[in-house]
Amino acid sequence: MRLSEDVIDYFKKMSEENGVPYQSLINLYLRDCVTQHRKIDISWHAEA
Repeated sequence: MRLSEDVIDYFKKMSEENGVPYQSLINLYLRDCVTQHRKIDISWHAEA
């Protein structure tokens, strides 16, 4: 899985605040997306 550096940094900061490994936080977040049936909007809008 390829994650951008800013995403990793975000979860690492949260990890330090909560004492949970950042990989586990990423997994928990993705699991929440699955259980909540979240959908991402990946439509691209042309700028005027």
